Amino acid sequence: MFEPLKGLRVIDTSHVLAGPYAGYQLALLGADVIKIEVPGIGDWTRKGGQLPELNEAGMGLSYMSQNAAKRSLALDIKTPEGRDILKRLTANADVFIENMRPGTMVRNGLGYEDMKAIKPDLIYCSISAFGQDGPYSRRGAYDHVIQGMCGIMGTTGTRESGPTKVGAPYVDFATGLNAAYAISAALHQRRATGEGVHLDVAMLDTSMMLMASLLTSHLSSGWKPEPAGNEAWSRSPTSGCFQTADGLLMVAANNIRQIIPLLETLGLTELAAKTRRDPAAMRDDPNGLRPTLEAALLARSASAWEEDLNAVGVPAGRVRNLAEMLAEEHAAARQLTTPIEAVPGTTVHVPTAGFKANGAAIAPTTPAPRLGEHSREVLGELGLSEDEIDALVSDNIVGTTDGAGDRTSASAGAAFARL
Repeated sequence: MFEPLKGLRVIDTSHVLAGPYAGYQLALLGADVIKIEVPGIGDWTRKGGQLPELNEAGMGLSYMSQNAAKRSLALDIKTPEGRDILKRLTANADVFIENMRPGTMVRNGLGYEDMKAIKPDLIYCSISAFGQDGPYSRRGAYDHVIQGMCGIMGTTGTRESGPTKVGAPYVDFATGLNAAYAISAALHQRRATGEGVHLDVAMLDTSMMLMASLLTSHLSSGWKPEPAGNEAWSRSPTSGCFQTADGLLMVAANNIRQIIPLLETLGLTELAAKTRRDPAAMRDDPNGLRPTLEAALLARSASAWEEDLNAVGVPAGRVRNLAEMLAEEHAAARQLTTPIEAVPGTTVHVPTAGFKANGAAIAPTTPAPRLGEHSREVLGELGLSEDEIDALVSDNIVGTTDGAGDRTSASAGAAFARL
């Protein structure tokens, strides 16, 4: 198995999406990730998803998708006893992840300097909306707010539709990946220097780096991106989104080695011959070429064009919805997801790592934990006796899967707000 982080321990106090997704990447790579959750409440996403029975069980699909292969410790870190336990855990850990608003962990004696005093070589990763410094640092945000602020919505949609949000919470997921990347790099540096580091990962920063070439172009030349709709970034007349007989087709013919086969496959042999003789002619009349391509592509289905164009080296793909893509043989071959039992009798398909190692997918081997499922196990490893654990459960400082120590709340957010 590919487990480069095996033997490393991660304390993950984050909640919702970006932070837990970072921890999930580390867990997939073999790290022992201990998820710290509020007793009786847990991660907000435990109640989120399209299967009510899982939501009721505190195992919602939103939670399952980024928390497999972790252990759950239900611990009230608002209490002095809870904070003391968290610090003791951190003393034996390699990585600490948090995604509270900047300043919150410091006010509660759980900031980087506090934890560094306990574990000098600790990799401490703070994930936030806008970073640990700057005028916006104390603001909170969610994916769609960052999408609206970072500029990406000004490049999507059309002039007619105006700014349009990307459908999936891609900033959250990308921030989680960015954090896992930063943590992995810090762990590698620690092997050489023996030193820890405070990593500052921001959703806004991540969203901007996903538009790296746009930043460079704007700041260096003054160029301003405009809504591109479904068109290719190259804006080439031979690339972009085309209507076919039964749906949309994305085509990417950006150089002469692709353009000639495109024209020939579409039956535009005279135009192909002319372009071969004088490639500049096409560039001189780009607006005239586009309608010709559009008319030719209407003759057949998107699937037929996809097959024929790829056969001659022209990248092309029928526009699919998510269900269509996941139903295809290629998705199965790539093992993008793996089935795992959420609760007895219910199978959930969770994502694997975004790459393979030696031809094998990197998948979780255990499901996402129930709230407090590993509380006794983790505290026992810390050296606490059963009597000590029972006392913590009785005082509602620790929660377990038997319900002891659990308490209810109308709002998980209220519990975190009191930090």
